[in-house]
Amino acid sequence: MTISRIILLRHGETVWNRENRIQGHLDTPLSDAGVAQAEALAQRLAGESFAALYSSDLGRAHETARRIAARTHHQVILEPALRERNLGILQGLTRVEAKALYPEIYARYRMFDPECIVPGGEDALPFVARVVAAFSAIADRFPGETVAVVAHGGTLDAMYRHVTKAPLPGARTAPLPNAGYNCLIYEGEGRWSLPVWGDVTHLQGCLPGDR
Repeated sequence: MTISRIILLRHGETVWNRENRIQGHLDTPLSDAGVAQAEALAQRLAGESFAALYSSDLGRAHETARRIAARTHHQVILEPALRERNLGILQGLTRVEAKALYPEIYARYRMFDPECIVPGGEDALPFVARVVAAFSAIADRFPGETVAVVAHGGTLDAMYRHVTKAPLPGARTAPLPNAGYNCLIYEGEGRWSLPVWGDVTHLQGCLPGDR
C-alpha cells in the first residue's frame, strides 16, 4: 500500500480575520501578526522534506506560501480548487452584520447545512466535493511522498468533516488557527486519516488568530 502525506496549512491572519469579517473569495492582505505567523510557519517547514508546495490562488494563501517557498526553495503551484468557499452575499460583512442582515442564512451557513443556499455563493456539498477532489488529485500525483498545501479555514474544515464523517448539518468542531499545522494521510481509494490537527507550537509569540 502506497501512503501519501499532505502537510495542510492555513494562511496567516489577514486584516479581515482580525476584523471578524467574512472573506470567502474576496481577499485582504496578511496583517502584521499574519506576516509573523507565516514566517514562523516557513521556519518550521524549512526543517521538513516535501516534494511540492501547493497553494490556493487567493492572495492570502499565496502570500503565506511564498514566504514558505523563500525558505524551502520550492516553486509555489497555484491550484484554484483549493480556494475558500464562495459565500456570495455574506462576503465582506462582519459576522455581526451577517447575522443581523441575513439571520437564517447565516445560522444555517454556520451549521454547514447542505440545504442552505447562500445567494451568489457555493452550496456546501459541491464545495466539499471540490475540496476532496483537489486533495485526492494532489495525493495521486505524488504517491508515497509528502506535499505541503496552503489553503483556508473553510477548505480545512470541509476536509476535516469529510475525513471524520461528521454529520451534516453540524457545528464546526475542528480548531482552525491561522498558520496552523495539520497532517493528512492518504492511503488511496478514498481512505484518509488525520494524525495531526491544529498544531501551533511554532507560533509562540505570534498572536495566532482563529477566526
